[in-house]
Amino acid sequence: MPLTLLRLRRTYKNVNRVRQIVNILLKYGFGKLIDQLHLSRFVPFRKRLRSFGQWPPLKSPTSAERLRMAFAELGPSFIKLAQLLATRPDLVTRQFADEFKKLQDDVPPFPTADAIGIIDSETKSSIRDIFSQFDDRPVAAASIAQVYRGQLRDGGDVIVKVQRPGIEEQIETDINILTSLAQLMEKYIPESTFFNPSGIVDEFSRTVRKELDFSEEARNCMRFRRNFDKSPDVLIPKVYSEYSTDRVLVLERVPGVRIDDIAGITRMGLDRKRLARIGVDAYFKQVLEDGFFHADPHAGNIFAMPDGRIGFMDFGIVGRVTPEMRETMANTFLALIHKDFDRLIEQYIELGLVPEHADFDLFRREFKADLADFLEPLYGLALKDLNFAEYMDTVTRIAIKHKLKVPSDLILVNKAMLILENLGRELDPDFDFISAAEPYASKIIGERVRPSRVYERARKNVMEVSDFFVLFPKQMKQIIRKVLKDDLHVKMTHIGMDRFIRDMDRSSNRISFSMIISAILLSSAIMHAMGVGPKYHGMSVLGFSAFGFALVLGIWLIISIIRSGRL
Repeated sequence: MPLTLLRLRRTYKNVNRVRQIVNILLKYGFGKLIDQLHLSRFVPFRKRLRSFGQWPPLKSPTSAERLRMAFAELGPSFIKLAQLLATRPDLVTRQFADEFKKLQDDVPPFPTADAIGIIDSETKSSIRDIFSQFDDRPVAAASIAQVYRGQLRDGGDVIVKVQRPGIEEQIETDINILTSLAQLMEKYIPESTFFNPSGIVDEFSRTVRKELDFSEEARNCMRFRRNFDKSPDVLIPKVYSEYSTDRVLVLERVPGVRIDDIAGITRMGLDRKRLARIGVDAYFKQVLEDGFFHADPHAGNIFAMPDGRIGFMDFGIVGRVTPEMRETMANTFLALIHKDFDRLIEQYIELGLVPEHADFDLFRREFKADLADFLEPLYGLALKDLNFAEYMDTVTRIAIKHKLKVPSDLILVNKAMLILENLGRELDPDFDFISAAEPYASKIIGERVRPSRVYERARKNVMEVSDFFVLFPKQMKQIIRKVLKDDLHVKMTHIGMDRFIRDMDRSSNRISFSMIISAILLSSAIMHAMGVGPKYHGMSVLGFSAFGFALVLGIWLIISIIRSGRL
């Protein structure tokens, strides 16, 4: 019984949230989408009656702007989803990605009393026993957590990150709804499969659940601290594990100013060119050496410290780069540095995943031609004159044009690099971003020809060849056995068959519906002619009622055909 009540409560909450989502989408002019997803039943009857099934589209602003405003009104989960989509122009197009970049994670703060209650509950002790000083005013309020400053009993200055009350349940509810919406899109809007709605929701759910788990963020922070333990120029804050839980994170406070606070950096008398080099070097180390990088390097997460060091904060979103991808990226940087554009084209083909059914030779020629058109003007430029952000943006556009399935971690790397170049140029307008990558790229390429690496690759190749010779006869024997037993099955995939079947079902249903209406009209005429049942003013009441019922059904059928846009 308790489980049933819990299930009913959750369903009721989901239905209320679906109604809220549908009405906000309707408010911003997405009525046609609601109809396509068969969600009109969640629209209030009065609205449906007024519109008579035709939702007037809003001509201004653009659909991308309206969707961004709708996501902002829908709250934390949808803001986080929009921020993820902003990094995936290969999936949602550049127009929507650029619009989603405008969404900020600023939300009204929740009461400090609630935050103190969560700290006491999570740490199983009073806040007075942990902190000698705790600021009541939060220094930052985001959709998932709120941040406070404090001082431990031992005198250490810290920041305390406290998760919003009820945020986990709210996000889980929205993930369930988004999963259902993605499935409806794939079922009723076949062209949406190009964007892979279910894949987007899966990626979003993995990302946001990791952000909700502060223990995961603490582990990320400790790993970064180990990676930079010998670096004199980079500070990764200490994690106070004894006070940190899944919902509370206590970190060493990084003194200083934001990396984009040029006035503050000048007041501290720091060398801006040196700071730019340290910051970019730290990122190239993360990406090209450690294969584990901070994936959200905006200015609020990087601090310039009074002693000339750079400190990093917020380790909820991280990316990973495989050794193979690191090697390909290193080759890409070196090709750009040495202006070896033929090699550069080959590396970009390797970085992207070629579509499954593509003609590879044709794809290679067209991809090279597009890249050559863009790269030709770069031959006469010095490295410091290259706009890396514009370069990466153009290459991403070319990848989207050729429908490359760009790996999500590579998108995160590109996003991080674009932000870093902007920060580097703010600190030092003459900063040569691409040349800064050369030492790390050269090191990776140099390691490739080390005897131990060559031996390891050769050993793997020999093992793969030996496995092939061992397994191939067994596999051929199994195939021959199946052929002899007439047990060989061929799996065929009919592209577009699902849509064809749905259209056939819809057409046959309409024909059946029309025949039923015709039969009711004919019955009405017969009953009227034969005077069946009671009469009113000489007309058969049953016949007149049947005619009225058929008329309503006929109007309903005509409206549904007109709304489908297929007359």
